[in-house]
Amino acid sequence: MNPLLTAVPAGNDLAPPAPESGIDAADWQAVEDKVGRDGFAVLPALLTPAQCAEIAAYFAEEARFRSRIVMERYAFGRGEYKYFRYPLPPLVARLREALYPRLAPVANRWHGLLRLDGRFPATHAEFRAICHAAGQQRPTPLLLRYQPGDYCCLHQDLYGEHVFPFQVIFLLDEPGRDFGGGELLLTQSNPRHAGRAEVVPLRQGDAVVLAVNYHPAASARGCYRANVRHGVSRLHWGRRHALGIIFHDAK
Repeated sequence: MNPLLTAVPAGNDLAPPAPESGIDAADWQAVEDKVGRDGFAVLPALLTPAQCAEIAAYFAEEARFRSRIVMERYAFGRGEYKYFRYPLPPLVARLREALYPRLAPVANRWHGLLRLDGRFPATHAEFRAICHAAGQQRPTPLLLRYQPGDYCCLHQDLYGEHVFPFQVIFLLDEPGRDFGGGELLLTQSNPRHAGRAEVVPLRQGDAVVLAVNYHPAASARGCYRANVRHGVSRLHWGRRHALGIIFHDAK
């Protein structure tokens, strides 16, 4: 059993489990420890295959999105993604609202360790109001689609003055069945050690909590920032969809 998730008793077989139940059941101390050490932590099977299919199908519904980005035009890689518009689809909104209060206390502890000003409020509604007051009013949850030959360059998702230090990515298709290649990649670098890269193992319905730009790394004099970037390796065959939950909005 994955140590980051506690088993949840089976409920009504006819009703899909609410994603909040898996979020509530996760071992968030283990998540905090792993993200602080490695820059990421996997939460297995937060979404059912049916929920994954529902979200992936949104890609064809243009009315749900505020913009479409073709990565090759901006030298981001190859592939495309779309930013949702407000109001978000109910399932996407629920995931954002349920994950934020679990991560906000960790974000505040990180700011304390790094001696950074500012603390994050308890609810996402409060944090969204702060973003909007600063002119960051465009929603940032996004849906990505990769086809053969597509990839995403290493990057950080920063959209303005107010940056929440975590994001969550959900894999919506099954590796080896729906696509080949297309691994999620994570790199870490800092002035004290040589950089390293890691493949993040994901299955359909899994979520990964990522550090958006850096995480605190311990030293003899306290903590310093270890920079984190993520991307996606080249897809060899099939089609890969992913949902990105970013908590700060964009200007």
